[in-house]
Amino acid sequence: MDIGEKIKNLRLAQQLTQEELANRADLTKGFISLLERDLQSPSLDTLENILNALDTTASEFFAEEERTVVVFHRKQRVAIEEEPGVKREVLIAGAQDREVDMLLVTFEPGASTSQERAHYGDECGLVLNGMIVINLGKEIYRASTGDAFYYTASKKHWIENKSEKAAKILWISAPPSF
Repeated sequence: MDIGEKIKNLRLAQQLTQEELANRADLTKGFISLLERDLQSPSLDTLENILNALDTTASEFFAEEERTVVVFHRKQRVAIEEEPGVKREVLIAGAQDREVDMLLVTFEPGASTSQERAHYGDECGLVLNGMIVINLGKEIYRASTGDAFYYTASKKHWIENKSEKAAKILWISAPPSF
């Protein structure tokens, strides 16, 4: 842990100058400067004074921050094939506390998802290439490359590829199901 960098980040978050922090902690601006550049180490008493001046505690200061994953690389995708000819790739596999699922779904010619009963949630997507048929209850909708779709899952629904070429969609559903 870079104590100096963490102190600097806390100071900047509170919009304090080095001099203001030094005055609050009864230290010199030069000492704060050296400390923030990790050229000086504080004693425990001095660190406690600095943390008090920054309105934080030692336990909060030294608590390990949970790193948030922002980028999910291609090699991290999880492939799922539940139906013949339909390949789902979970694009944000392992993400915790998420509100949506995002999948890359490839439909071979003639393939379709299973018919899902009505359920709570919304589903939407973008046809990246090819053509799909969206079945919602008794209604049928066609979407092709570049078209987006959105529906609530309040009716029996499924997607199929009735063409002779593969189709690929970016599919988003909320709440997540994978």
